[in-house]
Amino acid sequence: MARVLVTGGSGFIAAHVILALLRAGHEVRATLRDMGREGEARAQLAAGGAQEGAALGFHHADLLDDDGWDAAMAGCDYALHVASPVPAGLAAGDEAGLIRVAREGTLRVLKAARAAGVRRVVVTSSFAAVGYGHAPRAGRYDERDWTDPDGPDVDAYTRSKTLAERAAWDFIAAEGGMELATINPVVVLGPALGADMSASLDLIRALLDGAVPATPRIYLGLVDVRDVADLHLKAMTAPEAAGERFLATAGDAVSLHEMARTLRAGLGPAGRRVPRFQLPDLAVRLAALALPMARMAVPRLGIRCSASNAKARDVLGWSPRPAQEAILATAESLIRLGLVKG
Repeated sequence: MARVLVTGGSGFIAAHVILALLRAGHEVRATLRDMGREGEARAQLAAGGAQEGAALGFHHADLLDDDGWDAAMAGCDYALHVASPVPAGLAAGDEAGLIRVAREGTLRVLKAARAAGVRRVVVTSSFAAVGYGHAPRAGRYDERDWTDPDGPDVDAYTRSKTLAERAAWDFIAAEGGMELATINPVVVLGPALGADMSASLDLIRALLDGAVPATPRIYLGLVDVRDVADLHLKAMTAPEAAGERFLATAGDAVSLHEMARTLRAGLGPAGRRVPRFQLPDLAVRLAALALPMARMAVPRLGIRCSASNAKARDVLGWSPRPAQEAILATAESLIRLGLVKG
């Protein structure tokens, strides 16, 4: 049994990582920026199957403040940096702010881990740090690829994730003292454990609610959160994972139209509001003249941006669920929690 620190303990991915660690017999410490959310975090974990009296404790630590990190990290064998700090009041388009908090937060965790003698840190990065800023390609992206932060399709969030991961690798190269691995998931779906959802789950809720009357021709890489958690644990302990990046994807990118079709076929009457038709690209471009949501979709129309999971499979023996299973698990959990229209 190891002692493992997980940052951002109230988050969607972090909760599933904590559950996987507890099931594997590890002792878990989780950080919270706001200790007032401890009850909510524990309720989420209980909903996911965590037992009363599990080897789990919460510590206050803010990724934008040095206080609390030494105490949280003391005695830990591993650290899983899952949190992605977005302070209240920081606009999505505030590029300088997003880059600062992502980069500084990652470096703060790495410095505290090195000072505490942690063996290995696993950083949750993103496909956003891999597959953007490039000309369209027919093949799949792999771990050798890096997003070009100056590319025309690179927004503030994508640039922040890219520069934060670059900073992590640069820190290890310059400072050493411990091992690093990164996990780069595509869009993460899977069972919600509470009402505080990630943006990816909100997409499924919008389809279930009928908020999207027809789907634009957009393709997304998908992966189940339970498989992302499993990959974190494998990357934490496998000797072969040291110094490596691992893409987390169930397979090739899936269109919103295919996602809608999966929901209708798998949910029966509960999927009655899910859109049935795919919008022609011209209709989306015309709608973009008046609707911000349509305007955001235009640059991605028809682009299949797929990632390879061969490295995670071959090196770590990872075996993810099919994308369709992740889609339905998300929908079923949202319905069960009463988070979609009746």
